[in-house]
Amino acid sequence: MKQLLIIALLLLTANFAQAQDKIEWLKFEEAVAASEANPKMLLVDVYTDWCGWCKKMDKETFTDPAVIKYINEKFYAVKMDAEDNKRKFDFKGKSYTEAKMAAAMRVQSYPNFVIIDPTLKNITQLPGYRQPAEFLNGLGQIVDNGIGASK
Repeated sequence: MKQLLIIALLLLTANFAQAQDKIEWLKFEEAVAASEANPKMLLVDVYTDWCGWCKKMDKETFTDPAVIKYINEKFYAVKMDAEDNKRKFDFKGKSYTEAKMAAAMRVQSYPNFVIIDPTLKNITQLPGYRQPAEFLNGLGQIVDNGIGASK
């Protein structure tokens, strides 16, 4: 019995460690539903397939353990292809494609990180490639100050 308990604890620890190996990316509508059930900000990575800086973010910044941990703790993370006109979803009573949603969020350059508050009303952008420390600093300022907050 004791061995079984130890094995179970080891498996749980391994699963937890593995879960922190990467960012938990969701579809936009999944992140919205998750935020409605348990409010957190959304971090939307708006990218294109041809964007070299987007690929550099994926390879270098989004694999950094501190970035992974911070995003998974503080946000529901979303990947959104700014040129995808096929996949459709509903948001606030309207139908969108990823391209239409990126346009509605006024994204004009890539990569661009759109942060949406837990009420799903206020957004801010963090545009351009950023190395891990710089990206964490930018996200931290947004989280600490609250987006859309008038101070």
